[in-house]
Amino acid sequence: MVILGTCCMSLLIVSLDNTVLNVALPSMQKELHTTLAGMQWTIDAYTLVIASLLMLAGSTADRVGRRRVFKTGLVIFTLGSLLCSLAPNLESLVAFRMVQAVGGSMLNPVAMSIITNTFTDPRERARAIGVWGGVVGISMAAGPLIGGLLVETVGWRAIFLVNLPVGITAYVLTWRFVPESRAAKPRRPDPVGQLLVMATLGALTYAIIEAPTAGWTSPLILTFVGVTVCALTGLLLYEPRRPEPLIDLRFFRSAPFSGATVIAVCAFGGLGGFLFMNTLYLQNVRGLSALDAGLHMLPMAALAFVCAPLSGRLVGTRGPRLPLLLAGTAIAASGLLFAVFEAETHTALLFTGYVLFGTGFGLVNAPITNTAVSGMPLAQSGVAAAVASTSRQIGQTLGVAVIGAVLAAGASSATHRGGIDEAGFVAASRPAWWIIAGLGFCVLVVGALTSGEWARGTARRNAARLEPASVPESAA
Repeated sequence: MVILGTCCMSLLIVSLDNTVLNVALPSMQKELHTTLAGMQWTIDAYTLVIASLLMLAGSTADRVGRRRVFKTGLVIFTLGSLLCSLAPNLESLVAFRMVQAVGGSMLNPVAMSIITNTFTDPRERARAIGVWGGVVGISMAAGPLIGGLLVETVGWRAIFLVNLPVGITAYVLTWRFVPESRAAKPRRPDPVGQLLVMATLGALTYAIIEAPTAGWTSPLILTFVGVTVCALTGLLLYEPRRPEPLIDLRFFRSAPFSGATVIAVCAFGGLGGFLFMNTLYLQNVRGLSALDAGLHMLPMAALAFVCAPLSGRLVGTRGPRLPLLLAGTAIAASGLLFAVFEAETHTALLFTGYVLFGTGFGLVNAPITNTAVSGMPLAQSGVAAAVASTSRQIGQTLGVAVIGAVLAAGASSATHRGGIDEAGFVAASRPAWWIIAGLGFCVLVVGALTSGEWARGTARRNAARLEPASVPESAA
């Protein structure tokens, strides 16, 4: 249990960092004199770097030692948090957020690999993953309140300082209690694949965020779109030719694994957009303080906290199908409340939308993780877990980028450094809410298609193809 608790602490500081930051965005925007796009970059610089490096961190941990990489990640993340608290301007903050992300990329996938190798019984693993998912709920519940309180009493810089004691404690516990382990036959480095992943994600995110300002047909944006297409094409052509690729495309022959990847992108894309829009609405439109905005979002956070461990138990006893169906329905219903009934303008509907989204997000995390690592060779669990974590970060990156771009494009006449009047915000946000509703519907449909008997059959056949190449784990 000490090992599980230590791993969950790493998830807490990484997840808490995002939820705390969202509440602080308006205060940061005023002090740093930046635009809506600048606020997007404070979030996406972090998630983009994490998404780019997660698979490298997972394979490196399998090769050189999971505890060693985990400890290094804690040091870098804690140092990056300290630097963020001292940032004098937006450019420095974005750069220091990237330092944070380098450390964060070494935490969650490696911690999940430690958990999957510690809890080998399927039921115990499902319960452990349920606890793991519950930490996401805790971060959602505590993040807005902690962030609001810190912003109101100390200032936005304090939101990064809360990571320091948690990071130091996690490092001491890791050094004392977590045993070293590694894969007996880890993958070799794949620098070309790594560069292609970074080019694909970076160019795509830049194009989406900057397009409302530069124009979709501007030479700059078209260049970055071209880089995205070329890098992605190169990745898909290059990786299958390697005997030990960074991304083992054979994993995706398993329908549950592929489904978990798509669901993670959709669910976390919805989360990124949901938090970004509501933070701007509550503080910039309704004029609430950071603390009051955090209190308003508490129903969403509380339901995520309650439903996450419940989802873990459901996965352990009945499989991932039911929680995925319920999650997709709740997220889609939340988006529809805002898109069709303008829930922002009615307090009762606003809180109903928050409850529905919190319920859906709380239910979706455990089945994503469990499905991603189940049926995969244990010796490559670091890479398999990293793919699932990468999908989450890609989803959140694209969610903030796309929703922010849609909001900026729709409300450009009513926007001045992020300030949007209520009528302009409701009109501009409606297409974004339709996107979130569509993401929830995608979770529902993909969850139904990839959790049945046919899908389980593809997982079994894929595991049989992969297993001969795997070697049992060795502990150092």
